[in-house]
Amino acid sequence: MPKLNLTRREFLKVSGASLFLAGLPLPGFTKDKPPGTISVIMLEGGMDGLTAVPPFGDPNLSKMRNSLTPDNYLKLNSFFGLHPSFQYFSGLMAKNNASIVHATNFPYILRSHFEGQNLMQGGGLSPFSETSGWLGRSLELAKLPGRSLSLDMPLILRGTDRNDNFYPASIRSSSNLKTKLIDMISMFHSKEGSSVFKKVSKKSTQKDSIVPRDPASLAKYAGKAMSQEGGPLSSVIKVTQFDTHANQGADEFGKHGKLLKLVDEIIAGYREGLGDAWDNSIILTLTEFGRTVRVNGTWGTEHGYGSAGLLAGGSITKSRVISKWPGLAENEQFEKRDLMSTIDYRSVCAACIEKSLGLDHDIIADKVFFTPELPRVYDYIFS
Repeated sequence: MPKLNLTRREFLKVSGASLFLAGLPLPGFTKDKPPGTISVIMLEGGMDGLTAVPPFGDPNLSKMRNSLTPDNYLKLNSFFGLHPSFQYFSGLMAKNNASIVHATNFPYILRSHFEGQNLMQGGGLSPFSETSGWLGRSLELAKLPGRSLSLDMPLILRGTDRNDNFYPASIRSSSNLKTKLIDMISMFHSKEGSSVFKKVSKKSTQKDSIVPRDPASLAKYAGKAMSQEGGPLSSVIKVTQFDTHANQGADEFGKHGKLLKLVDEIIAGYREGLGDAWDNSIILTLTEFGRTVRVNGTWGTEHGYGSAGLLAGGSITKSRVISKWPGLAENEQFEKRDLMSTIDYRSVCAACIEKSLGLDHDIIADKVFFTPELPRVYDYIFS
C-alpha cells in the first residue's frame, strides 16, 4: 500500500480541528485556585440541533424534516432523542454527567458565518464590537493568564496581555533545539523584547511538544494538561465543516452524523485525559447558529437561528434536557423558517464560568457579556 503523505494544511482540512489551552495559575499572582476547569468545543458552520437532538415529541418534526431525522435515535425522555452518533455522550447522560440545552443560541439572527462566529467568540453586543473574547475576559477577571497551543490566539481566549501562544512542532528532535542564539539575540533587545525571546527560548526546549493532530487525541492531550497541578484551567477545540447545505444525511453515516461522532470522540478524549480532574470539569459546545427547519432542494439545510448546546463533565451531577420549547409549526418558527431560540446561550456560558472559575454571575453578566440583566440559569444546570 502506498504511503499517504499529508501536509499540515491538508491534514487540518481533513481533521477539521485545532486546540488552544489557557489559564495557567501563577504563584503569587493567582489569588485562589478556581474550583474547576472549563473547555469549549467550537462547532463552526452551524450545527443542526434538530438532527443532533431530535424533538420527536413535536408532531411537526416528521412532517417537515423526516429525511433528516435518524430512525434509530437514542430516546432521552418522552419528547427528546439523541443522534445515534452520540454513543459516548449518551453514556454520560445515563451517568448524570451530561446535559443538553435546546432551542438556544447567542442573540444573533442574520445568518452570516463571519458575524456569527465573531459574536460567539467575542461575546459582545454586536459582531466585531470586541477585540477580546468572553472566555479570555473571564480568565482575566479570575486573574489567570492564557496560552494558545497554536500559531494564532483565537478571539474567544483574547482578553489580557498575559496571554501567550505556543505551537508544538511535529518535526523529530525539534524539541532539542539549542537556545544559545536566541539568548544572544535577547541581550541586544529592550526589556520588553528580551522577555519575548526568553519565552521563545523556554518553549523551544519543552518536552512532549509533539502532539497528535486528530481531534480525539487533542482532547486527550488537553485533558491531561488540565489534570496536572498548575496546569491550564481552560481549553478550546475548534471543529469545522458543519455547514451542510447539501446531502446532510440523517444517520451516523451522513455528513452531519460523522461530524457529530467526531464531537462524541472529543468528549470521550477529554474524559480519558482528565482522569480524576473530570469531577470538577465542564465541557460545552458552541456554534454560531442552527439550521433551517425545512429541508432544502438538495437534501440539506440553510443557515438558521436556534440550535442545541451539549454540556458534559463531572461538574454536572444530574442529567437533563433544558428547554423552553417553542414548537416547530410554521407560525412558531423564527421568520417562518428557523427554530426559535428561547434561551440565551450566553446565560449557559455564564453558568459554566461561574461553576468553573468561581466568578459571581452579576460580574460575568456585566464585565464579560456586557448585559447586566442576563438571566442566571446556573441552578438549572448544576443543581
